[in-house]
Amino acid sequence: MGLDTLDFKIYFDMQSFRSEIENPIVEKDIIDLADKIQLFHEGKLDEEKFRSLRLARGVYGQRQFGVQMIRIKLPYGKITSDQLVRIADVSDEYSRGRLHITTRQDIQIHYVSLDRTPELWAELEKSDITLREACGNAVRNVTASETAGIDKNEPFDVSPYAHTVFQFFLRNPICQELGRKFKVSFSATDDDTALSFMHDIGFIAKTKVINGEEVRGFKVMLGGGLGSQPRFADTAFEFLETNKIIPYMESVLRVFDRYGERAKRAKARLKFFIKNVGLEEFNKIVALETKALSNQIVEISAEGFETPDVSAIVAPEVTIDQEAFKAWKASNVIAQKQEGLFAIGVKVNIGDFYTKEARILADLIKNYAGDELRFSLRQNILVRHVREDLLPFFFQELGKIDMVALGYESIQDVTACPGTDTCNLGIASSTGIADKLGKVLRAEYPEFADNKDLMIKISGCMNACGQHNMANIGFQGMSVKSGKLVAPALQILLGGGILKDGAGRISDKVIKIPSKRGPESLRLILNDFIANADGKDFIKYYLAQGKKYFYDFLKPLSDVTSLVDSDFVDWGSEDKYATAVGVGECAGVVIDLIATLLFDSKEKIENAKEVFAEGKLSDAIYYSYSSIVNTAKALLTAEGKKTNKHDKIITDFNEVFVATGKIKLDTDFESFIYQINQNEASEEFTKSYLQDAEKFYTLVAQYRAKELVEA
Repeated sequence: MGLDTLDFKIYFDMQSFRSEIENPIVEKDIIDLADKIQLFHEGKLDEEKFRSLRLARGVYGQRQFGVQMIRIKLPYGKITSDQLVRIADVSDEYSRGRLHITTRQDIQIHYVSLDRTPELWAELEKSDITLREACGNAVRNVTASETAGIDKNEPFDVSPYAHTVFQFFLRNPICQELGRKFKVSFSATDDDTALSFMHDIGFIAKTKVINGEEVRGFKVMLGGGLGSQPRFADTAFEFLETNKIIPYMESVLRVFDRYGERAKRAKARLKFFIKNVGLEEFNKIVALETKALSNQIVEISAEGFETPDVSAIVAPEVTIDQEAFKAWKASNVIAQKQEGLFAIGVKVNIGDFYTKEARILADLIKNYAGDELRFSLRQNILVRHVREDLLPFFFQELGKIDMVALGYESIQDVTACPGTDTCNLGIASSTGIADKLGKVLRAEYPEFADNKDLMIKISGCMNACGQHNMANIGFQGMSVKSGKLVAPALQILLGGGILKDGAGRISDKVIKIPSKRGPESLRLILNDFIANADGKDFIKYYLAQGKKYFYDFLKPLSDVTSLVDSDFVDWGSEDKYATAVGVGECAGVVIDLIATLLFDSKEKIENAKEVFAEGKLSDAIYYSYSSIVNTAKALLTAEGKKTNKHDKIITDFNEVFVATGKIKLDTDFESFIYQINQNEASEEFTKSYLQDAEKFYTLVAQYRAKELVEA
């Protein structure tokens, strides 16, 4: 498709989109993506800047050259029948008909042409589905317990709170260009099924009696994360009232944006900043932001989250295998807190299903349930609000599409990231070994079919998208040398897991083995667990035995001197293994990065003016701040200075340009820019700060122009 054709196609689709959605903000966003794609093709947009932009719009470069992975953002995994059909239609039209459930309750589709991503996005928005900030250095998808709203043990439904957080920070200027991604979760109960301990901010539902009244709130966990250097979150608050969670999160994001690392990617997560300064000092810095917030409290309504009325649905007559139905009901069906209603767990092997199944599921939930399902953190599907008399019908219909496998959320339900199938960072296959381990469990260990206390998780690299380093049994994709040859390998990790109420345990790295010996390692571990656990859960069993115990009996599997030809072929592949990463995009020409940064600064000023006109004062202030920082960054970049943190940009710019008189301001640069946290978000201050940003941009642009003339 040529660029002229693309322009016409986008224009045509946007007219349809506009008439059906009537959302000018979204429309502008999609058109902007189309424009930026064209600029990138023409070599007029810096590759890194373009990468940041497309990632923030859910467009992620695949391992395979010339195609993209699209991540569809589904807050807390909730989806309706209409939305599911829409996603199926999009997958068939723009991809290959496969849908992948992620460990963050998103849906991913693969092998999409970059040029078609704007029209794909426009199609999704017709059903109120967004790609915005599904990837990139922003607030990622807000996750929650898939049983939120139906859990018998929950103090209240966390879904409205997760939804409001998602809405509040979507397109919010304070979190558009963070140093790294920012992850948020909401757990319905103290069981902490949304894994608060491994999130930048994790919320656990709590109630507290204050002045004789029961008040809703959350235990707040702060600064967790996995990856190559996992860290469990600190407790920021034992109890924070619901109307204070958004202001607190906004303050945290402001601090992370200003002081967080940017140049050293491996050190750019919030967890490293908190570890460096300490929780007490971090909270002091956060408290300084309170004055600048536009909302000191944000009330959150539960309206629209009521239990749907399914009383009028007529249950069709069915003839089924009663024994099989009984086993399925015991394994995969959950009684809801709503009397007479049940949720059905659908086990989805490594999170992959297809558009045919999606459309049948959509029809079932629309006509015979509450028109809602949720994707789980373990890559499964939970159908909600099903009457008990309709369960046999669901068993029959789901059976027709092979979606009644036992073991929902059990040890047989192995979690895995896409790994080397599509991810640029994958080192060894995660889906291939996951599929094989699942087959071993089903064939050789049927007694574990309903064991929901054991978790197996697999990641294709150290980044832990498969959460391998918090699993009872985890596997990480690696490589191992045997002479001059390289074979795919697995790092085995043991003893991790959820300890409830915001606590967890990081798994220990035990030993590295060739990947083809992964199934045998699982057999050895499970056989020993069966023989020696003595009623203990896996974590207690592991701690009782000790790391060396497992290393010793797994050590024979690590021997690389006896490898055969098949050991040098990864799971699911026919080719000899080679460590590699996918090919990234290339603009093909040299670009003036300084000019690109200044262009971006000017764009942020225009954004500030737009939201100021709409009365969004806090947003306007932050766009102005971002423009000032970015403008300063442009000149420092021209001087060859490091620009890895906002606070460093500010101090260095003052030293190099203001203190020397090269850029003349009425005050020092720190005082100039830090007006942002010294003033309330009034109309007068917003207007003044915006004018300051514009004047500063003009000063710097003139300085840069003169510099180029004299060069």
